[in-house]
Formats: sequence, structure tokens, C-alpha cells
Amino acid sequence: MSKNKKFSETSIGRYSLALYELSVENKSTKEIEDQSIALLDLIKNNKDFDYFIKNPTNSKQNQLKVVDQISGNFKLNKLLVKFMSFLIVKRRFFFFEKILKDFLETCSKKRGEIKAELVSAKNLSNNEIENIKNDLIKSLNLKINLNFKYDPNLIGGLIFQVGSVMVDTSIKNKLQKLEKQMLGA
Repeated sequence: MSKNKKFSETSIGRYSLALYELSVENKSTKEIEDQSIALLDLIKNNKDFDYFIKNPTNSKQNQLKVVDQISGNFKLNKLLVKFMSFLIVKRRFFFFEKILKDFLETCSKKRGEIKAELVSAKNLSNNEIENIKNDLIKSLNLKINLNFKYDPNLIGGLIFQVGSVMVDTSIKNKLQKLEKQMLGA
């Protein structure tokens, strides 16, 4: 099992790097990056499409037909369509979601961005998230790729992580510290 996992992680990295290099060659990286985000949203929000990608019993012809329809509806870049078709022919389409996520990470790294996580007890608007991101960029003087998650279990406050540095101002964390102090007394 561990060999298969390592194989799949290696394959995902190779395929996503190949897509990145081809997109750079064709000067279409930004367009493919935007379309990858749209496709990931489609996978996340459409359970049928998610199942379709991950179902190994679908025929190549059926998968190619669906990719053709999606490419027409989304007006996908020809390189991205050829890449998807290549994954289908090689029977690697079930890696598609992971390859797209890895591709987006590769694009971010190549731009020199640092990955940051923001978890909030309040569901923040896109404008609030963008303001926080801009404040962090100014204060840390770094390019940041901010990933936001909403977690009502925090009760209140924020958790922010850049690299190995983590700041936890959540009420949940404060209550856990208080509980440890009370149990230790």
C-alpha cells in the first residue's frame, strides 16, 4: 500500500510539473491557473462530476466525451483539454483533482509566494480576507498565498499560520489552556 501511495504522490508531482512547464512554454499559465480553480470548484460543488472523475469503471470514450462537453461550456484552454485527454488515455484521470491542486501550488511557489493558513470562528467575506492578506503582506514583507477556512468550533478568534509559525488567538485554545491549568492545580 505504501508503494502505491508513493507512486501516486510522485505521479501527481510529475504530471502537475509537466502541466506547469507546458503552460509556461505556451504562455498560458495564468489562464490555465484560473481555469484549474474553476474546475476544482466544479469538482467540489458537483458530486456527480467528482464521482465521474474518480470512478474507474467509466470508459475512456465516455470520459473524453464529457471532457469535450466541459471544455466547450467552460471555454477551456486547448492545452488543458489535451492534458485532461492525456490523463484519460493513460487511465490517470482519477488523479485529476490532486494534479490541479499540486499545479496551483507549483504556480504559487514559482511566483515566490509563501503558503499561509487563516482559520476563523466567523465566516469572513472575500473583502475581509483580502484586507487581512494585504496587511500580512505589508507587515511581513512577503508574498503570501492565503488559504482561508471557517471553523465555528473555535467559538471566537483566529488561528494564523505562516510556515512553521502559528498564532492561535481562538477562544477554544484559551479554554483548553485554562482547563489544563485547572487540572494541574
